[in-house]
Amino acid sequence: MFVYEKSDAENACTLRFTHCAFIDKDRTGDFTTTKRLREMLSDGANREDIIAYLQDRNVPGDEIIYGNLADEILSRTPEQGYLTVSNALQWRLQYARVIELGNRVSGVVNL
Repeated sequence: MFVYEKSDAENACTLRFTHCAFIDKDRTGDFTTTKRLREMLSDGANREDIIAYLQDRNVPGDEIIYGNLADEILSRTPEQGYLTVSNALQWRLQYARVIELGNRVSGVVNL
């Protein structure tokens, strides 16, 4: 992840990088979704609970995809993710959250 300040000039643009971090693939899940799924699993959620949650979150897919995702989630608890998905399904980072971790989370390294 690169966080930068951009300034435009007539024929150029300048980028000043303010932060740099590496986010491991296991930490790239949606923050809220992974947090809630982990809580649900801790509370004893079953396949139908997980499918209902995925549908409520408008995760793209049909019943077969939801079922496959639920089976995978039940067999392997997802790591806590640190990305955020907007309603337009565009990935973006919550920069402050990642920067504030201060290298305290395995898989998220501030450089």
